[in-house]
Amino acid sequence: MKYVTVSAKIDEELRKKLAELGIKPSKVIRESLKKEVEERMKQRLYQKVEKASKLILKIGKESWVKTIRESREKR
Repeated sequence: MKYVTVSAKIDEELRKKLAELGIKPSKVIRESLKKEVEERMKQRLYQKVEKASKLILKIGKESWVKTIRESREKR
């Protein structure tokens, strides 16, 4: 796996508190970014599902049933 460096500026006071508490900033940043990416991907998927459901509703139930039946008969 290939890695890249990402940096963030924090004030000295926060850096001191992190050191006092034994918190490794790189681990916190990495986990936070993973969570944020996961959340944004979920949001994107939800938006796509919403859009698809609106399209499905426009087509109507009868049309879907007809299409599925025709598909099954062709097999």
